[in-house]
Amino acid sequence: MLSHLRKGWARLRKAVNRSKTTLVGVDGCHGGWLAVIERPGRPLSARVYTTFAELVAAFPGSARIAVDIPIGLPVKGPRQCELDARQRLGRPRMSSVFPVPLRACLKAMSYEEACRIRFRIEGKKMSKQAYGILPKIWEVDCYLTSQLAAQRRIAEVHPELSFAAWNEGGAMEYNKKKPDGSAERRTLIERLWPDQINPLREGLRGKDYAPDDLHDAFAALWSVRRWAEGMAEELGDWKARDGKGLRMIIVV
Repeated sequence: MLSHLRKGWARLRKAVNRSKTTLVGVDGCHGGWLAVIERPGRPLSARVYTTFAELVAAFPGSARIAVDIPIGLPVKGPRQCELDARQRLGRPRMSSVFPVPLRACLKAMSYEEACRIRFRIEGKKMSKQAYGILPKIWEVDCYLTSQLAAQRRIAEVHPELSFAAWNEGGAMEYNKKKPDGSAERRTLIERLWPDQINPLREGLRGKDYAPDDLHDAFAALWSVRRWAEGMAEELGDWKARDGKGLRMIIVV
């Protein structure tokens, strides 16, 4: 088993080394958008961008960007990619995949209003987790609906799915905010990118982000690496589009 894991890590490390494309793994954070960046022939770097548009503009058109935020919002009901993600993760990590807001909820000015809108449409209230990231969902949605072609280089990911695939199909055992959960995710990161986490943290000193945000951005980078190499899976119906033309796919 260990031999198999080492071969897998070696293949991924080789893939990283032969990359000719700028790759960006992104997670939302209190300060905006935390990006872990892999540029050809250069050390990893990390930066917090204030807006999503600023982040995208910082990289050439050939760059691939993976972001932990829902892309494509349904009029009613769940997206197939969410259902697939929950089934893939199983308990207890499936709870990290919560229903995304309905498109009509984007205009809500309060949690109570968002719940009223969703209840009117499908008889359910909106989760507080989804409402908590509503401004960031709105931000990415505004960008992509105004530039649909950007979907060719911007993909939705979910860190728990990335970590599970990275871990040979085994979902993380512990919550990411707990010490044991942080340790098991860091172990995976350091096997592929050894001695990179602490230098990036030093460079981010003073920025408004949480330790698990950095781990999640690394998970996004892992998946965007697979996407760029043609190794990624796509959960959901690859033909599915929302009412604005956005694909509803999670890349793993």
